[in-house]
Amino acid sequence: MNESFMRRALDMAIENVDSGKGGPFAALVVKDGRIVGEGTNIVTSSNDPTAHAEIVAIRDACARLATYQLDGCEIYATCEPCPMCLGAIYWARPRRVFYAATRQSAARAGFDDVFIYDELARPADERQIPITRLPCDGEDRPFDAWLRFDGRIEY
Repeated sequence: MNESFMRRALDMAIENVDSGKGGPFAALVVKDGRIVGEGTNIVTSSNDPTAHAEIVAIRDACARLATYQLDGCEIYATCEPCPMCLGAIYWARPRRVFYAATRQSAARAGFDDVFIYDELARPADERQIPITRLPCDGEDRPFDAWLRFDGRIEY
């Protein structure tokens, strides 16, 4: 744990707001004491709802390290990760995550993810955006192809 990395992320988040590029969030990926990835929230400037700071930082780090997993890395995020970022963090498999502000602080500033947590607790067909299974003949063929593929890289 290194507070200077968190201070750097907090400064990036403020610069991001001041520049008008996006929301008040930033994240760093650190490996062996050096920054290997960084990102700020650029949702509105990139027209990309997935461009949260943690996602941008993970993409940057993975590109720089030429890997799809962040083994041995730490993520410093200015705020508690939202459900989407949390999912991406688990897929990236860093060693540890540090965050500064809580999701309650984010909610006070207008960034409230409680509705997503509530939606996840509902049955899929009762959500605001219904998610319905549509069975289809051959639906498992892509998985069968994957299992037959000798060059697959397990993740």
